[in-house]
Amino acid sequence: MKLHLTRRYAFAAAHRLHSPALTEEENRRIYGKCCNPHGHGHNYSVEVTVSGPVDPATGMIANLTDLDAFVGREVLDAFDHKNLNEEIPVFRTAVPTTENLCLEIFTRLRAFPAARLEHVRIEETGQNSFEYAGETQGSAR
Repeated sequence: MKLHLTRRYAFAAAHRLHSPALTEEENRRIYGKCCNPHGHGHNYSVEVTVSGPVDPATGMIANLTDLDAFVGREVLDAFDHKNLNEEIPVFRTAVPTTENLCLEIFTRLRAFPAARLEHVRIEETGQNSFEYAGETQGSAR
């Protein structure tokens, strides 16, 4: 028997959507006001879903205290109240879109030892959310 557990977290961060591979005009056309040289911020909501069998001794898939500590260390401490472009090494070269942020968070949480990471969902605004469940064999881009 395999169950899923989803836990929600929140953090605030700033970013500027700008690609050095594009001209200033292309950046403005593609990213619009999100290309503001001074950046802008979001209050992100992150859902982390793990799965596994229910431990007969504890009745749980994973101990929430352990999951919270892991997500806190790997994601919240790393991203909360940070400028993603300047303070997160991967975003010094990759554009810190929420798609890329979702991929980075998934990569950081993959090593959670107590259960299998199923997917990460990030809500950037009330209108935008992104979800990543890892690569699947034979998937096309």
